Amino acid sequence: MSALPSAAIGLTIDDAHIKARSVVETRQDAFFRALLFAAATLVLLILGAAAASMLWGGRLAFETFGWKFIVNDEWDAVGHQFGAFVPIYGTLVSSAIAMVIAIPVSFGIALFLTEIAPTWLRGPVGAAIELLAGIPSIIYGMWGLFSFVPFMAAYVLPWVDLHLGAVPWIGPLFRGPPLGIGMLTAGIVLGIMVIPFISSVMRDVFRTVPASLKESAYALGSTTWEVVWNVVLPYTRSAVVGGIFLGLGRALGETMAVTFVLGNAHQLSESLLMPGNSIAATIANEFTEADSDIYLSALIALGFLLFVVTFIVLAIARLMLYNLARKEGH
Repeated sequence: MSALPSAAIGLTIDDAHIKARSVVETRQDAFFRALLFAAATLVLLILGAAAASMLWGGRLAFETFGWKFIVNDEWDAVGHQFGAFVPIYGTLVSSAIAMVIAIPVSFGIALFLTEIAPTWLRGPVGAAIELLAGIPSIIYGMWGLFSFVPFMAAYVLPWVDLHLGAVPWIGPLFRGPPLGIGMLTAGIVLGIMVIPFISSVMRDVFRTVPASLKESAYALGSTTWEVVWNVVLPYTRSAVVGGIFLGLGRALGETMAVTFVLGNAHQLSESLLMPGNSIAATIANEFTEADSDIYLSALIALGFLLFVVTFIVLAIARLMLYNLARKEGH
């Protein structure tokens, strides 16, 4: 029997090598996919386990008070009567104040760093903004209590009560004694805390806009504001909305800074100058004082409600991003 030509032998060896390599790569790819799937599944399992454990821990409160636990504003640790409305109200209002302050300021910072600031200034200012994001929340709380609260009590709140307290419709929101601590102060401190997060996201996404689009708009005679409003924002609006809701999620779950300046009072008041409470602050302040099963269960139930509120906010963010992407044709 004649031997195979050397070229045929080489071709056979190459084909075998390619097939063996293909099998190895297929196995590696399957292992990599399984690893990523396991990581994603683990996140969902941890999320579900955390929610289930809080729901189980708060079951006594939900069974005792029912749905009235959410709408009741009474919090009597001695009489074992608990309601979550005041902490929920304080969490939502202080976070809303924070976003009213943080969104325009963050937009201005991002616009300045990407469109207006000279090149030599963009690096230091951007680094300073990122450093603000790394400051622990307790530092913000201590600064708020010892420096910002006296400033608000001496200068800001008296002016607010005098000039805005008499305005029709919105006047009741700004009437009250200048205590310094309260919903307005907590909202401002929260706004300062979330500005670095939102502005960093906005700055990074503004940088992704192709220079040719902006240069074309400038060539047509557009001003800087027109370029930002008609070119930059439409191009990056999905990411901008995502950054805003990221900051909102940060504000909803803040604990220490709010605890220092909110006042920690279980009383419902329409005035933003009066002390209030939040879910996170209530849990942090009273968890070690829970001397009964119903008291402890009520605090854990508050944690579950905070989880639900945050989940709803993030779900709304995803829905908005989906609608924006659909309008863009993606």
